Amino acid sequence: MPRTFTAIAVALLAIVSPARGELAPACARKAADRAIHEHAYVTIGGIDQWVTIDGEDCRNPVVLFVHGGPGNPLSPFMDQLYGTWARSFTLVTWDQRYSGRTYARNEPVVELTEERLAATTLTIELLVADGIEVSEFVRHRLGKRRLTLTGSSWGSVLGVHMAHSRPDLYGAYVGVSQLVNERDNLAASYAATLQAARGKQDATAIATLEEIGAPPWTNPRNFGRMRRIIRGYETAASSPAPQLAVAAEYASDADRAAYSAGEELSFVKYVGLKGDGFGTRVDLPALGPEFRIPVYLVQGEEDLLTRPGVTRSWFETLRAPRKKLVTVPKAGHDPNFAMIEAQLVVLKAAAAD
Repeated sequence: MPRTFTAIAVALLAIVSPARGELAPACARKAADRAIHEHAYVTIGGIDQWVTIDGEDCRNPVVLFVHGGPGNPLSPFMDQLYGTWARSFTLVTWDQRYSGRTYARNEPVVELTEERLAATTLTIELLVADGIEVSEFVRHRLGKRRLTLTGSSWGSVLGVHMAHSRPDLYGAYVGVSQLVNERDNLAASYAATLQAARGKQDATAIATLEEIGAPPWTNPRNFGRMRRIIRGYETAASSPAPQLAVAAEYASDADRAAYSAGEELSFVKYVGLKGDGFGTRVDLPALGPEFRIPVYLVQGEEDLLTRPGVTRSWFETLRAPRKKLVTVPKAGHDPNFAMIEAQLVVLKAAAAD
């Protein structure tokens, strides 16, 4: 474990890891002292995984964030993106298996080889099981019957699986930049990006996209090449976004190295070396249209990665106690101020269900 955060993890682990049936003392405090700020490792799925809990009043509704990537935890950026929400919610993040500080605790920062990839087990089912265990931990820790579950991009896949598997744990599901089906999303993304490049007469982008061809791909670098074009186009078409910097707590060389190593391993496991990664199994329609909890989706109109048309087509098939699709003008795939504000409005509505 890196020296940079040994002390904080050891000190907090005793606080954050009571027996699973024991409720935390936080909400038994006097009204003037109900704030909660706990960042530590919790044993999830047989390994230590990094969980943060922050809020100004632990009696508030709890929101569990399921991060995207895979391999891109929110924890280093949480305060900049969503810190003000702690007045209304208790905010929980979790660095998924092979991501961020969970990677740092359990894995070496070494060169990624084919042998290491083959020896690494990372599946949708494993991550969903981890997410459910995190949810149960948080529910007991804070004394809540249900959490509001929100997932963005890749995290929205896990979020839907978690909501389907254990609807008793959640009051509502909020999907942001919802990924629906890997094949359909990639095909729509490629077509829209190529159309945009031609409309802009962007010869460099056109050449890149025509070189890699339409998906599915067998070269793991092709997605990244398209993604860089998408980011540029979305930035130009979207309203301003936060200028993110890694929080001081996560800014050590060891933390940065672990973040990068986990991001690389998780991404390559997702796409596969020959187009055969676990991302090929992303297919939410196969789970069926029934949701036993309310479903809210927040979708940027300028999103070139998870296209609004794919999201809407899936949304229209869903049957849920309540459902709503919110589209955000001048917003792409990644969070900007407009997307963050829309997500907050939706979360407040979801918490009131």
